[in-house]
Amino acid sequence: MGVSLYYRAHRSTPLTEAEATEVARIAAARQASFPYEDEESLYLYGDDGRDPDEILSGSTKLPLAPDRLLPVTAHVLASVTDLRRALSDAEWQVHIDDVDIPWDGDEGYALPGTRA
Repeated sequence: MGVSLYYRAHRSTPLTEAEATEVARIAAARQASFPYEDEESLYLYGDDGRDPDEILSGSTKLPLAPDRLLPVTAHVLASVTDLRRALSDAEWQVHIDDVDIPWDGDEGYALPGTRA
């Protein structure tokens, strides 16, 4: 049984070309800096057309190994923070299974109790 981190952004207007380019740049940079080749990193879904207001969505299956869980989660949440800052006018939902991850305007997304 696995646990996953889910992320979604909604707004009434689609991504502009410049925003799509920035999302792709952020995703590539964050995936390139991911520390574990054998774990799942930031994964963005393609547009399936089911929700016209959904401009970005994805998920990451989190590792079960205790020594990797927090580093992977922190890295992916930092990635989603970068994406949210690039698409700041969207409504965001970020959660691990049924538990919402709070947004902090200064520090971004992090698990409660893990901020320095």
